[in-house]
Amino acid sequence: MREQVENVINQIRPLLQADGGDIELVDVEDGVVKVRLRGACAGCPGAQMTLKMAVERKLKEEIPEVKRVEPVTG
Repeated sequence: MREQVENVINQIRPLLQADGGDIELVDVEDGVVKVRLRGACAGCPGAQMTLKMAVERKLKEEIPEVKRVEPVTG
């Protein structure tokens, strides 16, 4: 499942990079995808919305086993 998640994240990455940000897959466990936002995305007030509306939605569309996406800080 991790490889599937990485493939979807790689599809989303150019959208984030266009705004000066990036995303890193940290872990996948029991359907929970943990990611770290980087660059401009890390401090962006809209980061949570980006996670839910873009990243989580796309992952759930492509991989039904995904339950949710959680941000990891640090």
